[in-house]
Amino acid sequence: MSGWLFLSLLSMSVHADLATATVEEIMIPRVFRLDGVIEAVNKSTISAQTNGQVEAIYYDVDDVVKQGALLVKLKDTEQQAALRRAEADLRAAQAVLDDARKNYRRIKDLYTKKLVAKSDLDNAQVALNTARAKLDVAKAALEQAKEQLAYTRITAPYTGIVTERHVQVGEVAHPGTPLMSGISLEELRVAVDVPQSLIVAIREKGRAQVELPGGNWIEVRDLTIFPFADPASNTFKVRLKLPKNIDRLFPGMLVKTAFETGVAPALIVPASAVVFRSEVTAVYVRDEDQQIRFRYVRLGDALGEETLTVLSGLQVGDEVFLDPIAAGAQLKRQRAGIQEKQGHE
Repeated sequence: MSGWLFLSLLSMSVHADLATATVEEIMIPRVFRLDGVIEAVNKSTISAQTNGQVEAIYYDVDDVVKQGALLVKLKDTEQQAALRRAEADLRAAQAVLDDARKNYRRIKDLYTKKLVAKSDLDNAQVALNTARAKLDVAKAALEQAKEQLAYTRITAPYTGIVTERHVQVGEVAHPGTPLMSGISLEELRVAVDVPQSLIVAIREKGRAQVELPGGNWIEVRDLTIFPFADPASNTFKVRLKLPKNIDRLFPGMLVKTAFETGVAPALIVPASAVVFRSEVTAVYVRDEDQQIRFRYVRLGDALGEETLTVLSGLQVGDEVFLDPIAAGAQLKRQRAGIQEKQGHE
């Protein structure tokens, strides 16, 4: 989480050829870590929009589908017949309109010569308007027939993976019948349930981090915060939109998220001063009597590669030895000297 780190210089000294560093307190970001669930931004179920028997299915579960690829084909006998009928109706309507135009021009010419009454011209105008309206209806019917025919060929709305197939070849589909479900792995997001005590600070900061497989963290600034809390858990849902095409992430996976909500004091020590022995974590410190002591500590987060935070075991002003191996050898000599002194006494 290096994007939020504040590094501090530790004052150093050398005593008996052993370098030490003084434990200091600095202000670091206060970070809350929460579990989130990976979701697909594009997740949908394609349904039939016309009647027809399933004639062919071209993809199955776990198949990768390109945008625009043909997924399912329905039998289109009924739609083809409707299209031919609509085309014939359009030709008939066009013929009626052509005849109405000729008749209107003829009646208008006769009216100009005062050979017919005004009512005859009005009737011709009405017939012409009616023919135009019927032509518009026929055109609309033709477009509808073409659309119904296109509905018999169901294509992929985006590039993705098939997650479920709802029909089999030979089944009859009706408008609304689910055909196939799929998701896209190109655009993913993380859904997190955030306690209401943190939501104000998260709104103000407007950023988070997500841990990817492998341990790397990425920063996310595209946050969507739902404006209401879940009454059962008193948590707010927050969505973190991830960059496109991240490898090894799949919907349903759990990931760690981190939200910065302010700053807090923290004690820091150099990473080189910390000793890890099995389950023991400790440092060598110099006490008030200038003696070396082995002290257990509990560590917090790392601040970069060279600095660690300490939760307990140390306090501001403590001196820690930067070379634990040399400090350990010095401690053995110190104990041996004490034992020898006690033996002489």
